[in-house]
Amino acid sequence: MIIFQNVSKVYKINSHETVALDDATFHIKSKEFVTFVGKSGAGKSTIVKLLVGEDKPTKGKVVVGSYNVNKLTSKELPFLRRKIGVIFQDFRLLMNKTAYENVAFAMEAAGRSSKEIQEFVPQALDMVGLKHKMSNFPRELSGGEKQRVAIARAMINHPDVLIADEPTGNLDPVNTADIMKLLLRINELGTTVLLTTHNKDIVNGLNKRVISMEDGKIIRDEEEGKYILT
Repeated sequence: MIIFQNVSKVYKINSHETVALDDATFHIKSKEFVTFVGKSGAGKSTIVKLLVGEDKPTKGKVVVGSYNVNKLTSKELPFLRRKIGVIFQDFRLLMNKTAYENVAFAMEAAGRSSKEIQEFVPQALDMVGLKHKMSNFPRELSGGEKQRVAIARAMINHPDVLIADEPTGNLDPVNTADIMKLLLRINELGTTVLLTTHNKDIVNGLNKRVISMEDGKIIRDEEEGKYILT
């Protein structure tokens, strides 16, 4: 369960204030697939930052599972982040590490044993169809393959929630379709998926819940929603 209760986020730069999120309220149930849509600056990225504890709200409450994110200390944040996997538009792979090593790195950071790493990393890469490219470096992979490595890395520690932040923004239509099928499969296996996207065709093809945002406000929240922005 994810709860945003009357959440606002205001950034202060010198004497100027920017409202990034304005009194946002929504609840997301376990195992839901929810898409956030909106133009740049609508507040989607702010929601992602608040969910992973990168920022704290100016007011309101953010809850992820058993964690009240507002009250977490810097020492407690890693425990929250183990519950959340994140993938990004620009992949954020370590360029000097192979596909295997990129995924293994996430397990190492979580304190997993060498035996577990050797067992589970090939399984994760197999899940995304890249077991045969475990030894390849990112420069040797296509955009779609890089994103699949990023998904394997995000899922390797079995998070409760997967945040896909514009995951297909740099991909062609064929790779976009493949990544979306993979995200749907991950959701079917029990992981809550939160997707942010500008892609109207993706949203309209999903027939999943859509939360539409504009100027930091939630303007629409619909089950089996469509991409509708003013």
